[in-house]
Amino acid sequence: MRNDHIVKKYLVLHLLKKHPLSPIVMKKFFAIFLVLFTVFSCGKKNRGELIGVKQKKWFPEKPYGMTLIEGGAFIMGKSDEDAARLNNAAARTVTVPSFYMDETEITNGEYRQFVYWVKDSVTMALLARKADELELGEENKDGIGEFSFKDADTSKLSEFQKYMRSNYYDLSEDMYAGRPLNWDNDVYWETGDYPDQAYSEVLDSMYLPPDLWYNGEMKIDVTKLVYKYTWFDAEAAAAESKRTRNKFIDRKPYIKQEEIQIYPDTTVWIKDFIYSYNEPMHNEYFSHPAFQDYPVVGISWSQAIAFCNWRTHFKNSYQKSKGKPLVNNFRLPSEAEWEYAARGGIPSGTYPWGGPYLLNDRACFLANFKPLRGDYAADQAVYTVEAKSYLPNDFNLFNMAGNVAEWTSSSYDSGAYEYVASLNPNMSIKTESRKVVRGGSWKDVAYFLRVSSRDYEYSDTSRSYIGFRTVQDYLGTSKVKIK
Repeated sequence: MRNDHIVKKYLVLHLLKKHPLSPIVMKKFFAIFLVLFTVFSCGKKNRGELIGVKQKKWFPEKPYGMTLIEGGAFIMGKSDEDAARLNNAAARTVTVPSFYMDETEITNGEYRQFVYWVKDSVTMALLARKADELELGEENKDGIGEFSFKDADTSKLSEFQKYMRSNYYDLSEDMYAGRPLNWDNDVYWETGDYPDQAYSEVLDSMYLPPDLWYNGEMKIDVTKLVYKYTWFDAEAAAAESKRTRNKFIDRKPYIKQEEIQIYPDTTVWIKDFIYSYNEPMHNEYFSHPAFQDYPVVGISWSQAIAFCNWRTHFKNSYQKSKGKPLVNNFRLPSEAEWEYAARGGIPSGTYPWGGPYLLNDRACFLANFKPLRGDYAADQAVYTVEAKSYLPNDFNLFNMAGNVAEWTSSSYDSGAYEYVASLNPNMSIKTESRKVVRGGSWKDVAYFLRVSSRDYEYSDTSRSYIGFRTVQDYLGTSKVKIK
């Protein structure tokens, strides 16, 4: 190696003698030569030392619409009077790592993006299957063929794609499982744009039959909007590996498949209130643009989990297309994370704004709730308000008290605070259908607005007063503050 460099250096000097350069050019030439000499001499050689596998430098990127909550320790639970005498939130000191959290509850507009994506993907899958049945491909430019599977034309596949299709997709019980959809074209939803009869047949299957229409309006059959996803039950796998000690376990039993209808239950506006006229909210709350920036409701815990999975998938699909590192999963906050974030860095605050009072110095209410018996409008709001209403807490989080109560990832147990870990505590029991709800809502009294108050609802239940927001783990360790 050393002799090679000597030869190269000799050749360079020989050329310079035959073709002399100006002093300035000579200086630049030798500077470049020294850099290259250094790189070639030791660039890829580890000299037998442990230097590790070098990866690209990771720069944390704050997710859109989120804020960084720096981790720390705090007193979780009831440090003041438990007026309701529930005795389910004994005070104790716990620590949570840093995480990102949505500044607002997930809005109708944001959840509709999820609904529209599922609607398009289900429709595209049906179109691709129909095109495959008719043996039509992309050459059918003006018909259903333009929505054929991406791998329909095998001549355009890479060798790996050919291998995967012949060894997995073609041998699957579902011959269409895993085959890539063609997202290059948008679905035509206007009937006048339907390209052919086959396309019309598929789109017709997405709507309710004519005998279920009213006012002559075609309505999407929302039961067709099913989101399918898989997830790995790491807790169950860890428990099994603990029992078997050093034996490797089969991971297949812990890969779970989920299918869930994701359209909000708009009937909650009627079901939640007896002898009450709330039909306008039932008819318009989720669909009308007037409510697009209001928090989505009528969402069960299971639907909120599905949304988190989709949001992760949606973001990582973009990351892959740009050759960027994948982001960590979006998820629901644990109740410890939720309470820490709601406190806004104020250790002993009763409410997210810190003080024990519900009015500011101008006698204006600081949150959307039911201040007086039967008086929902005293706070200038009858139902929900826009997600960015009222002042945020010191973490820049809006409506951590009132507006809508929020799902957490934690299972409910009245005595959980007595035995959960002090490091990032969380109660996660798959068989427990009760899930912790935090923050209080527009129809709740002040007690449930306290940052330490906890309540629960069943995971398959949706309400007109329960929404959610998501979090994402901060990768690495930010500066930890003791609160």
